[in-house]
Amino acid sequence: MENGEIPENAPEHCPGPQSETAGKSDACEGCPNQEICATAPKGPDPDLVAIVERMATVKHKILVLSGKGGVGKSTFSAQLAFALAAMDFQVGLLDIDICGPSIPKMLGLEGREIHQSNIGWSPIYVESNLGVMSIGFMLPNPDEAVIWRGPRKNGLIKQFLKEVYWGELDFLVVDAPPGTSDEHISIVQFLQATGIDGAVIVTTPQQVSLIDVRKEVSFCKKVGVEVLGVVENMSGLSQPLSEFKFTRTTETGEQKDMTEWAMSYMRENAPEMLNLIACTEVFDTSGGGAAKMCNDMGVPFLGKVPLDPQLCKAAEEGRSCFSDDKCQASAPALKMIIEKMLAQKNISTENGA
Repeated sequence: MENGEIPENAPEHCPGPQSETAGKSDACEGCPNQEICATAPKGPDPDLVAIVERMATVKHKILVLSGKGGVGKSTFSAQLAFALAAMDFQVGLLDIDICGPSIPKMLGLEGREIHQSNIGWSPIYVESNLGVMSIGFMLPNPDEAVIWRGPRKNGLIKQFLKEVYWGELDFLVVDAPPGTSDEHISIVQFLQATGIDGAVIVTTPQQVSLIDVRKEVSFCKKVGVEVLGVVENMSGLSQPLSEFKFTRTTETGEQKDMTEWAMSYMRENAPEMLNLIACTEVFDTSGGGAAKMCNDMGVPFLGKVPLDPQLCKAAEEGRSCFSDDKCQASAPALKMIIEKMLAQKNISTENGA
């Protein structure tokens, strides 16, 4: 337990050897370190000093959170990082989703390895102004499961914060796992002394997601992290009509492809239709969606991002949705949301932060 670090054999909700409740809380029952922790001298964690020193060169820190998994949080984090870098900011993207690190895939960095030097761990760079750090770079096999208890996860997050040498950054975007568990408590605890600008919370429109996202908003309020706003992702399917496939159900129940016929018909009889974007609801929005939740809970609503197959493809290919005109439905929506978020913090989108 050097430097007050949580031992690997500690229980999942270990309060930490430097806590006033160390060795005394209910979580300590049965822990082999209980007596040592209860009698050890308490004091400030020296690692927090190292983290403050590391983060001194980072101007803005933004957490990307969600109470629900599968809502597109990592996709938003990746595209936020791409967008900020395209604005000529110096950007770092830190992936603390220990058990499901998808950021290397979404940034096109699969198979890369971390390098260490006398100044710390070096991020993996997409561009000269966009660096990335993830446990995904440390796994010998991408299919290998990370089966860690809370203390070990917290230890790696702390190590990322104190060991990674980002240099001068305008933004550090932190992609967190879903929920309000140990990783979230740790990142807030470790970064709070360095100043957190706030959190962007991602949800989908239906109540089954919003129920959990409300808990995430509550978490932020309890730990003193400003909610910069909520993004409603997958807010209806939007896709150019020309990219749709058309089918017809036969009398035997089979699906017959009618795409070529439909496209030919439109080209001949209504060519202007091929320039339209078709939209439809995917999830139930009768509960009012994220906008109503934000109004109820008194937090900003940043906007909606449609479910865009081209955005999904960009994430799969590890590229920015802003680099071409393929993401016609999602890229403009994302751009408006990011600009709104920056405006709330009075950050100019020109000439750096």
